[in-house]
Amino acid sequence: MTQLTILKSAKTLHAVADLLGFKASALSFILYKKPSASKYKQFDIPKRYGGTRQICAPSPDLKLLQRRLSELLQNCVEEINKANGLDDKISHGFKRKRSIITNAKKHRNRNYVFNVDLTDFFGSINFGRVRGFFMKDKNFLLHQDVATVFAQIACHENVLPQGSPCSPAISNLIGHVLDTHLVQLASRSGCTYSRYADDLTFSTNKAEFPSCIAKRTVGEEHQWSPGNDLARLVKKSGFEINPLKTRMQYRDSRQEVTGLVVNRKVNVRSEYRHTVRAMVHRLFTKGSFEFVNRITDEKGAVTLDKIAGTTNQLHGMLGFIDGVDLYNKKLIPKAKGSRDQSSLTSKESMYRRFLLFKEFYTASTPVIICEGKTDNVYILHAIRSLAATYPQLATTSPDGKIKLHVRIYKYSGTSTGRILGINGGTGDLSNFIRLYSRESKKFKAPGAQQPIILLVDNDAGSKVIYNPVKEITKKNVVGTEPFIHITGNLYMSATPLKSGAKTSIIEDFFDDNIKSIIVGGKAFDPQNELDLDTHYGKHVFAQKVVRMHAANIDFSEFKAILSNIVEVIDVHAKKHPV
Repeated sequence: MTQLTILKSAKTLHAVADLLGFKASALSFILYKKPSASKYKQFDIPKRYGGTRQICAPSPDLKLLQRRLSELLQNCVEEINKANGLDDKISHGFKRKRSIITNAKKHRNRNYVFNVDLTDFFGSINFGRVRGFFMKDKNFLLHQDVATVFAQIACHENVLPQGSPCSPAISNLIGHVLDTHLVQLASRSGCTYSRYADDLTFSTNKAEFPSCIAKRTVGEEHQWSPGNDLARLVKKSGFEINPLKTRMQYRDSRQEVTGLVVNRKVNVRSEYRHTVRAMVHRLFTKGSFEFVNRITDEKGAVTLDKIAGTTNQLHGMLGFIDGVDLYNKKLIPKAKGSRDQSSLTSKESMYRRFLLFKEFYTASTPVIICEGKTDNVYILHAIRSLAATYPQLATTSPDGKIKLHVRIYKYSGTSTGRILGINGGTGDLSNFIRLYSRESKKFKAPGAQQPIILLVDNDAGSKVIYNPVKEITKKNVVGTEPFIHITGNLYMSATPLKSGAKTSIIEDFFDDNIKSIIVGGKAFDPQNELDLDTHYGKHVFAQKVVRMHAANIDFSEFKAILSNIVEVIDVHAKKHPV
């Protein structure tokens, strides 16, 4: 039975709670007993072109509830579209597999691009409108009590609040009525239409822009206002056009859609790139940078104010630029003899240098980089198990919660791994050693206060990592050293050798009882090449054995590894006292 079917048959708060993965008592408390004043925190953030926007941030429990509702509604929309054979490409804001890029590309290389903003988009959707939608929409037709609970979860002070995880999903559902009207209007007029939240865009290659959508102001050649049909349909759908944010853009000028240039290809504004580049340069040289914030007073006067920026903000800006560039890069087929598309562009190189600076050079805690995801699982649970012995690595609070004092580098499929070239394996770590040694020397800002520790197996494969270490340190690597200082705040520690052994891997530090656990009728084999019919490998061992049985595993053998890590931390602390 699908989630939509279950939802349409629900009639009580208990049924809603089950669908959202909550206990009925917890849902009832949040909605009816939790004090209203504690449900949200209100604050203002500056708008891009002046003024402020009020954000209502829900409390953690309410936020989780709203996120679950958002996920449920998005699942239901996907079911509805699949059942009707639809692929909704009209709305692009806050939707799965949609973005400002997918929105902007629909309007690329056009004679005219017309932008319209809706006034107070979320605020125009009130409690009654939300409740009525879920009761009356033909795809939902929910029981009135269920529709009421949904509206109570979603609304604050009678409207959808900005800051709620479910406001975008519900606004898209209600906004779809508007989309249906406007896509028909655009189609009749020879235009393309799309919406990103409250931002409506129409574009065309016709010689003249259709007056039913936008018309020139009499006596003002380049001043445009919404056409009668557009204004009528927006009002009919329960929204209002913001007259101050209506603009027509011509082919011979720069055309923008949701902040992206669309004249020939989807791209980031050159001014934005230059600003980000300047911020990055200042960060590398001074250790800080500033944003210029526009402040508009009640009379409309604008003043500029400088505020300190954060590395997380800059990370987001660089990630945004990288995302657009990556989209364009994938559109270009690789020609024979052309430059390898996997190599980094100048902008990607700047992004990589920033990541080295943020993640490693100015790390706030010691960082441990293991050879891969499985080793991360081993070390995490070993540290948690031995927290009492190694307070430098982790401590346990009176309520039993364990707080790590180190960061284990997380391997993931994000842009960070792609740009840094660290996705696991000795080859990646070998390249990282050379890269960090070269790039970290270029940073002039204060840093290198915390050690970066490469934890590697002490086997034949380690020679790939030992080679760059020898090149940089000019010292021979034996493999019996507790650690080796490579450069700056970068260190390497190989797994210790057990008595009489010439090599070691991290799995050697688990006792035989753990390594002999059978999973799915198969035995554990830590080798890279194994018979999958009879044995399982490191990934299954990490997830199905170590993670699941961590509380009962004896990690005492890992003291040899953790002691070396602590020694690195202590030695580096003496070089860089706080």
